[in-house]
Formats: sequence, structure tokens, C-alpha cells
Amino acid sequence: MWNTSLIHLMQQEDEEKQITSNNSNKESSVEECSSNSVSHHGPTLSRFSKSITRINPLEVDTHGSNGDYDTKITVDDDVEEKNVEELLFNPEAWLPITESRNGNLYYCIFHLISSGIGIQSLALPFAFVSLGWIWGTMWLSIAFIWQLYTIWLLVRLHESNSGYRYSRYIQLAMSAFGPKLGKMLALFPVMYLSGGSCVMLLITGGTTMQKLHQILYENGLIAHTGSLTTVEWYLVFICLAIAIAQLPNLNSVAWVSLISAITALVYCSLIWVLFVTEGGRPSSTEFRPVFKGPETELSRVMTVISAVGVISFSFRGHNLVLEIQGTLPTSPKDPTHRRMWKGVLVSYAMIALCLFPVAIGGFWAYGTLMPKAGLLNAYGKFHGNHGSKLSMAVIYFFLIINSLCSFQIYAMPVFDNFELRVVSIRKKPCTGWMRTGLRILFGGLAFLISVAFPFLPLLSQLIGGIALPVTFAYPCFMWISIKKPDPYGSMWWVNLVLGCLGILLSVVLVIAAIYNIATEGIPVHFFHPKP
Repeated sequence: MWNTSLIHLMQQEDEEKQITSNNSNKESSVEECSSNSVSHHGPTLSRFSKSITRINPLEVDTHGSNGDYDTKITVDDDVEEKNVEELLFNPEAWLPITESRNGNLYYCIFHLISSGIGIQSLALPFAFVSLGWIWGTMWLSIAFIWQLYTIWLLVRLHESNSGYRYSRYIQLAMSAFGPKLGKMLALFPVMYLSGGSCVMLLITGGTTMQKLHQILYENGLIAHTGSLTTVEWYLVFICLAIAIAQLPNLNSVAWVSLISAITALVYCSLIWVLFVTEGGRPSSTEFRPVFKGPETELSRVMTVISAVGVISFSFRGHNLVLEIQGTLPTSPKDPTHRRMWKGVLVSYAMIALCLFPVAIGGFWAYGTLMPKAGLLNAYGKFHGNHGSKLSMAVIYFFLIINSLCSFQIYAMPVFDNFELRVVSIRKKPCTGWMRTGLRILFGGLAFLISVAFPFLPLLSQLIGGIALPVTFAYPCFMWISIKKPDPYGSMWWVNLVLGCLGILLSVVLVIAAIYNIATEGIPVHFFHPKP
């Protein structure tokens, strides 16, 4: 009896030791699982983890500068791995911008040129009318170096010290300035620079199609098939743009961006060569700065500020730099900033070879006679009767192709934002039909806005002034907030001064835009676009 009881106690003690050992091993496994670092593809899942970090790539760190997260979700031991995956909502691999991370240096160059040069460059010679040769060239050079520096800041801020990647401009702004302030400062400018640019491209492409059709018909190259209205040409353009927009993600648009880059380089080169070599300069061409409007000191100051704004607005694409860099693969030995910066240097060298000749060559050709609408209108005004209309038809053709292709990269952040709203509700990636429907919806909205507000390009100085800090100011303040350079050190002072100057420039441009609207007025005609 005693022996039996003793044996029973010994067995019970062995069972308790075994249970204790199992619990210890299990807790060790939990700690090991919890300590695993998170790669850029998403968190590591384990059905045995009691405390799992919930990492949403579209949320930001508000407690530190390294992009870490400290939100916890408590999971019971018996929760299945499927339920854990539902709790760990990670849409990064579902959204168009970061769906594919197998980009390369060439893709970056294509995207950067496509987003960095466009129709706004043709207005550069008009800025020289008020600034003259010296001040015009000087400010164009200063603005080019300034925006190139802010791109360098964005490229270096893309990857945090912990390896987290900010693949959207709004993400970086929210991390630097806090969720509420960051969204308030960056959401409207970024959406305007994306969706608003698409509307501008639609208006430009539709009216250029109408002009091209007219030239071809007048030269007998096409039969008269009926005259489409401006609204109908808008519809033709948006249908073509949305058909191309069915490509799934940013990497898949790379070859479209290549076509956009080639056509931009071609029409920018053709247009200034054509104006310099064909027809000669008008006899009344002058180069002395002219201040149009009432002869008052205030009007002269506002004219100069507006000219500075024309040059400043010619630099675009900063709202897409982080998105483009987000398509590159990364590793500790090969961070993305090295390849991205090489792409920036190559692409902006080519952009400079377009912008500077357009500005200088256009002003040399027409001087102070340059109309406000830019080079295209200048050629029609001074060489319309004896100039080569077929040459203009070629330029129009390249401009249309460029507008269609540039539409794709500028629309991608809008598509990404639309799909984010859907996957946040469904907790699943969008199906092909959903993705198609969302892009058709955006096309319809862009078409509606372009028809309802055809005078929107006349407000570009006002809205562009509001969005200007995205290019010239916010990256400087983001660097100070996230990198925390030594107070009163060189980097601290450089970024503080440039950031403050960028904000000041934005404010004075908005004031100048309001002054011009109040003194000159704008033709407001709702739902009545004109060619």
C-alpha cells in the first residue's frame, strides 16, 4: 500500500515536471516568434504567438523617427493561423504602387522623365518676358538645383533605420508631422498633383486632338468625317487613357512611361528647334523686361512673382518619387537609395536638356511678344499663315501620346488610394473586375470635372501655389523631423532655411494669383469647354 502510494506520487511529480517543461518551451517559442524582425514584405505569422505586433504599412509611427510600431493585438493560444492573418491586415502587397517590387534602374528613369516633364514646360519663355535673360536664367537654375536637392532628401528618407519603407508621400508626411497634421498638409496637394494633373492632361489631350484633326483635314490628309465637339474629343481621350490604365501596377506601366519619356523629349526638342529655325523672328521682337497691366509698383511686383511661379511650377513629380522608389527591391547590402539616385541624376540631366533650351530658345525666338499661353500659341499667332502646319501636326501628335502615357503614372496614386479604401473594408485584395470598375470610375470623375470646370487651367497658379511646398518645403522639414540632425549644424540650417523659403514662396504665389484673378478676372463657363 505504501509502495503503491509512493509510486503514484512519483508519477504525479513527473507529470507536473513535464507540464512545466512544455510550458517553458512554449513560452520560449512565443518569445522567439515575437522577436522576429519584420521585413518589407510583411510580418511573420505564428499561431502560437500570444502577443503579435499589428503592422499596417499605411499607418505611420508617431512615437519615434524610425518607423517602428508598438500597437499590440492579444491572441489566445487556440487561435488558428487563418484568424491571425485576418488580424494582421497588411495590404502593401495588394495595392498598385507596391504590388510589384521587382523594378530596376531603367524603370525608374522612365518613370522620372515621364513625371518630371510635360506641357507646363512650354510656358517657360513667358516667364522671361518679365524677368529678362539674366534673372530668368538665374531663377530657372536656382529652382532646378533646389528641387533636385529636395528629391535627394526624399530618396534618402524612403527607408528608415529599421528597414521600413515609406512608399507614399502621405505616409512620410504623417510619420514626420504626425497623423493629423501630416494628412492635413499633404493630402490635398498630393491628390491635386495626381488627380488634378490627370484632369489637366485630359483637357490638353482633348483640345490637341481637336487641333490635330483640323490640321489634317485642312491639308487633305483625312476625309471629313463630321466635326466632333470639344466634349466629344475629351471623351475620346479619356476612353483611350482608361483603356491603357488597365495595367495592374506601377511596374507594369514602365514601358508606357518609356513612350511618355521619348515623346516628351521629342516634342520639347522639336518645338524650340522649329521656332528658332523656321520663319525667323518677328521684326518687333524685344528682350527688355515688360510688365503688362496697369503701370503701378504693386502690379510690377505681382507680375514678377507670377513669372517666378511659372518657372517653379515647371518642376513636378515630387509626389511620385517615393512611389517610384517603392517599386525597387531592397536588401541590407543594397539599399534602394543608391540605384534611385543614379536614376534621378540621369533623368534630370535629360530633363534639363529639354527645359533650358525651351525657355531660352523660345524667348530668343519671340522675346517680349511671347503670349501667356506659351510656345504653341506663339507659333500659331506669328507663323500661322506661312509656317509648316504639318510640322505642328507632328508636335501635336507627340503631345497627345505624351498626355495619354503621362496620365497613367499620375493616376496611379489615385488608383492606389481607391483600392486602399476597398481592401480596408473587405480585408482582401481587389478582384480584377473591382480594379477595372474603380479605374473607370476615376475616368468618369476626371471627365466630369474637365467638362464642368473647363477653366480649371486658369486656376493653376492659385492651386499650384498651395501645392508648391510638396516640392520645395516639406522634404526639408521632414528631414529635420525624422533624421534629427544636430541643432544649429549645417544640415539643420540648410533645411530650415530652404523649408521656410519654400513656405514663403508658396504664400506669395498664392497672393499673386489672387491679385491677378481680382484685377484681370477669368472667364467662368461651366459645362461649356472651348477649344
